[in-house]
Amino acid sequence: MLGLKQIFTWWHKQTFGTFLKTLFFGKLVGKDEYGNKYYKSKKNERWVIYSNNIEATKIPSDWYLWMHHTVNETPNINNVKYNWQKKHEENLTGTQKAYKPNKITKKIKKKYETWKN
Repeated sequence: MLGLKQIFTWWHKQTFGTFLKTLFFGKLVGKDEYGNKYYKSKKNERWVIYSNNIEATKIPSDWYLWMHHTVNETPNINNVKYNWQKKHEENLTGTQKAYKPNKITKKIKKKYETWKN
């Protein structure tokens, strides 16, 4: 059953077509700290196989630059980051960890309380 799921759905890491493309034409060029694998073909096509759920915001900025042909060198995990640089996080909108400023949440909460009357 897992094989059929991979053939007909794209949200389980990769489609069957991507699997074949990776198998025959892909060369693994690197892996990021989240387990995503990055591939390149002889025609300089670049793609990613996600480690978990497919979400474009899971690609760190270093690999994003490589994927979009902004830089040609593959990112190195050992690169020294500045102390002001934050660790990459995926988009948290719609989750419990989403950023909600106190002023806005108080206003929204107040509006909803008045509707209850």
